[in-house]
Amino acid sequence: MRRYNLRSSDSSRNQESNDYSRDVRTYVRYGECEKNQAERIGGHAVDGCREFMASGAEGTPQALTCAACGCNRSFHKLELRTEVVANHGRHGQSLHGQR
Repeated sequence: MRRYNLRSSDSSRNQESNDYSRDVRTYVRYGECEKNQAERIGGHAVDGCREFMASGAEGTPQALTCAACGCNRSFHKLELRTEVVANHGRHGQSLHGQR
């Protein structure tokens, strides 16, 4: 499963004597291929490709082609996952959450 760190932000504030910081990360994943293979004959059928796997290295044209089904990455379902990590500096605790 490939994940890309799309956005990372860090905001800090001081509340009384407690230090608090938060880190928000958004991961991008391309899942099941949704290309209609039977469009020409008026039907609907997908090829069964479950996850996008790049054919080449990031930054090359091959990175946009799926090694499993040969489709462009845009035909694969876009899945976003946001993770919030809050750190309380004085106690060294971390709080993890997902949206």
